Amino acid sequence: MITAIIHGTILAFGLILPLGVQNVFIFNQGATQTKFRRALPVIITASICDTLLISLAVLGVSVIVLGIYWIKVVLLTVGIIFLGYMGFVTWKSKPSTYSSDEKALSSKKQITFAASVSLLNPHAIMDTIGVIGTSSLSYTGIGKIGFTLACIATSWFWFFSLAFVGRQVGRLNNSGGFLAVINKISALIMWGTAIYLLFTFIP
Repeated sequence: MITAIIHGTILAFGLILPLGVQNVFIFNQGATQTKFRRALPVIITASICDTLLISLAVLGVSVIVLGIYWIKVVLLTVGIIFLGYMGFVTWKSKPSTYSSDEKALSSKKQITFAASVSLLNPHAIMDTIGVIGTSSLSYTGIGKIGFTLACIATSWFWFFSLAFVGRQVGRLNNSGGFLAVINKISALIMWGTAIYLLFTFIP
């Protein structure tokens, strides 16, 4: 049980730490929202989505779904479109648009974008299935439960921490220049991911 928990924690951190669309978006929201609590929609949405993906990976359901070719094609297509759109919106965003509560990114947009970068990113989904799903096969019963819960807990902890650090950075760098750079980097990563997914169509 202890071994499974340690394994799950280390594995989840290894998968979630690399700079990606989801991490950049959560950090960005932490930095641009006027208060930490206003970033809770993106944190909770991303955490719930990860919980769902991890659970499906361990249960093996997602392996069956991604085994159907047309579902993978639809997933890739929608994912590319969403990432392209989000990159455009993020690139056009100016720090001044976050100068007041009324102009900050709304909870609805936070939830929509967070869900899209979590659930419409085939690369992330396949990583979750290929690594966490495969690794979970080493355990049964209480060990598998411990492994799964450790992965999920690590995901929640990371997203809360990422947004918190983003809030501190945004608070200390309120001139707008730093946030403008973050927006540009976020957009480039989203577009880069979209291009990568597009190339996965090519044999």
